[in-house]
Amino acid sequence: MSNSPSSPVGQPLAATGVAGGSGAMFDGIAARYDLMNRVMTFGIDQRWRRQTVDALQVVAGSRILDLATGTGDMAIMVAERIPNCTVVGLDPSAGMLAVGRDKVAARGLGARIELVQGDACQLPFPDQSFDGITMGYGIRNVFDRPKALAEMARVLKPGARVAILETSEPKGLLGLGAKLHMRVLVPLLGGLLSGAPREYRYLQQSTTAFPNPEDFAKIIESSGLKMQQLITLLAGASCIHVASPMPRLESASAL
Repeated sequence: MSNSPSSPVGQPLAATGVAGGSGAMFDGIAARYDLMNRVMTFGIDQRWRRQTVDALQVVAGSRILDLATGTGDMAIMVAERIPNCTVVGLDPSAGMLAVGRDKVAARGLGARIELVQGDACQLPFPDQSFDGITMGYGIRNVFDRPKALAEMARVLKPGARVAILETSEPKGLLGLGAKLHMRVLVPLLGGLLSGAPREYRYLQQSTTAFPNPEDFAKIIESSGLKMQQLITLLAGASCIHVASPMPRLESASAL
């Protein structure tokens, strides 16, 4: 799950010359990305994705956009939880999308899910063309977050919702264990099982550097969206940020 292939996100990975968080970086870990997610979150990430989809509160037959779709986990979940909906999943990583297309075909969802390569900061869709947007563990990799959020506001229909699932630094006693897991075990285990230690160190570092939920809410509200709900998961180890487009001011009629 990533942003523009050309965006200079994070620190360069010295061994590969690939920018941390870029589409090219995710190409390198695509084959084992799903396995790593299941192992490192003990499968709980799937429950959090379900909660993210449900937070959209959309009806059957809706058209949904899944940003940073990666290998299509969230897009598939949207299609399975919202009857007769259609889903467009967008991600710049060709390797992740290739894995996702195989998963979509295996589930017989090819007629309802389209996976396309693209940039969250330059969405190739008309204004007000989606009934909802999901984004799972991708906004932290976007170089220009306000621009991406403004693009979400642009393509959402009035009253529709965007639900953004993202990691954060947990608080409290339970949070201490979650921090140890994220800062030590995730990069260690991810590196060992995937053979890509630098990539998994970047994933940990990007979580640590991401704004806290309150500060991210301010960024959301400065980008044409209005916060509707903040759902805190596992002592703040992840959060679901739910927002809707602010009402658009109509141009004054000519006298």
